[in-house]
Amino acid sequence: MADDKAKTDQCKTDIGTARKFRDEIPAIVEELASSCARHDCFDHVGPEPIPSREAIIDTVHMACRILYPGYFIRTRVDEVNVGYYFGQELTALFEALSEQIMLAIRHDCIRHNQVCTNCEERGQQAAIGFLSGMPKLRVLLATDIKAAYEGDPAAKSFDEIIFSYPGLFAVTVYRIAHQLHTSNIPLIPRIMTEYAHSRTGIDIHPGADIGESFFIDHGTGVVIGETTTIGKRVRIYQGVTLGALSLGREELESLRNKKRHPTIEDDAIIYSNATVLGGKTVIGARSVIGGNVWIIDSVPPDTELFLKKQELVLKDKNIK
Repeated sequence: MADDKAKTDQCKTDIGTARKFRDEIPAIVEELASSCARHDCFDHVGPEPIPSREAIIDTVHMACRILYPGYFIRTRVDEVNVGYYFGQELTALFEALSEQIMLAIRHDCIRHNQVCTNCEERGQQAAIGFLSGMPKLRVLLATDIKAAYEGDPAAKSFDEIIFSYPGLFAVTVYRIAHQLHTSNIPLIPRIMTEYAHSRTGIDIHPGADIGESFFIDHGTGVVIGETTTIGKRVRIYQGVTLGALSLGREELESLRNKKRHPTIEDDAIIYSNATVLGGKTVIGARSVIGGNVWIIDSVPPDTELFLKKQELVLKDKNIK
């Protein structure tokens, strides 16, 4: 009995201690709420709308189910239900995407004090425009899948590439986002590509211009900047950076809307951990760039560029 009473007393003590700490929460809540009126913190507290990151990620997966029908669902798609399948998926994507585009446009208009531009109609128009481009997008992505199969002897099938290659997923999301980017949709394209970045380690800005039959092998650590131009049938490996030269703040502002990232011409290959920087830098067609190189000057077409072979020292650890 004494032990039971001791346990009960201890429980009461624990409850009292917890209540004492919980009583401090209202003051913290008040301090956090008041911080939303400050100008040195960031928040979005107010009546104006804002897009949902989670909803935008959902639209990425919806689009993938349309671009790769039958791959990312648990039910079967066949000749009998394929029309129904596309009808259901396209309608759902239209509703979800048009709402997020409308919210993004409205948020931008309010933020910049712009005149009303019928954001709801613009959202629906942009969404149906995106859907209209999906048949061509499927054809374009098919060239990327074939490039992966032809460029990677480890690939056993197209199915394996679609299901499991991070490079294809990152390129797929980029191509979705790029189409919205070229339609001047704010915020949403970058949310999409940064989602792919978080999943794959591949960072492709939606503003980059990338031709058909593009293959990223392995992929982790790849960076492709906003004003990069990539031609057809280009292959790059993990750790490649296609970036901008570091600039001071004043220079950065003057170049914000100008070409800052390199151009990679048709049929070039860039091996792992190579870094190519600068808006005036051009890697010529059919050139091969070796691993770990640092390039800030243009490379002519049909050039092989490698680091000089390093000297390796082999020493028997048993010999002193």
